[in-house]
Amino acid sequence: MDRFDAMRLFTRIVELGSFTQAAATLDIPRATATHAIKELETRLQVRLLERTTRQVRTTVDGQAFYERCRHLLRDLEDAESSLAQLSVNPRGRLRIDIHGAPANDLVLPRIGEFHARYPHMELAVGSGDRLVDLVREGVDCVVRAGEPKDSSLVTRRLALIPQVTVASPAYLAAHGTPQHPSDLAQHRAVNFFSASRPDFFPYVFQVDGKTEEHMLKGWISVNSADSYKTCAEQGCGIIQVPRYSVERQLRAGTLVEILAHTPCPPMVYSVLYPHHRQLSPRVRVFIDWVTQLYTERFGPLGSGRTAVN
Repeated sequence: MDRFDAMRLFTRIVELGSFTQAAATLDIPRATATHAIKELETRLQVRLLERTTRQVRTTVDGQAFYERCRHLLRDLEDAESSLAQLSVNPRGRLRIDIHGAPANDLVLPRIGEFHARYPHMELAVGSGDRLVDLVREGVDCVVRAGEPKDSSLVTRRLALIPQVTVASPAYLAAHGTPQHPSDLAQHRAVNFFSASRPDFFPYVFQVDGKTEEHMLKGWISVNSADSYKTCAEQGCGIIQVPRYSVERQLRAGTLVEILAHTPCPPMVYSVLYPHHRQLSPRVRVFIDWVTQLYTERFGPLGSGRTAVN
């Protein structure tokens, strides 16, 4: 086994926490994997892995070597993918991160189409509500809502998505229907917070050509889009969300639009990725595909790219 193959095997063992699983993904016998790691440790004259009956963990030296291997293998994949034939049909591992709602509602329902188009790519999809350090964590790109604040990343806008303010019929029957954003001071919200913003998100409206932000009181706050909608359906308070995410509830009547004559500004959705002189083909094809996906759903958008690669 040559050095790059040994490095690939080592990184797979670290990521999967198992010699057996790593060997299976690389289609080699487990005994071969064990022997290759012993040879690697002998050549480096350090112990890379601590093995127990339950798990495999890196040593301090092993963790440092893993980080170097990951970057070297990524560079190698990029070099290989830069060949003309692989630019058309890229291969390799792509790490992306998409918050739960867009992942489950927009991207993952059609991810099979992406695989059919690029069958040699392997995807690792994270979906949560936390800040991701793309460079440190080795994430290739992220899809995010809101105006990006990290100027160190390249931003490409995907869509401006209409938002709507809604509440349940039970809530409105008990508390009345607000006629103007100023009436919201007398109402209650299901408040939303996130890892990037521990305080609550404001409720935003366009009033007489100006943007107004209103902070609403409430007895419950959540950090999950599904929980946000469920609490609203249960009469816990008012919410403000992208319209597409509550279309089913609006049709069913479990949520009702309010303040329709005072529109919310649209929600910006963007894809962000680190600066590189040459964007790797595997990242480029995913960004182009997800851009097409959002365009088909929400209509075309003028170029929102803040950097050109």
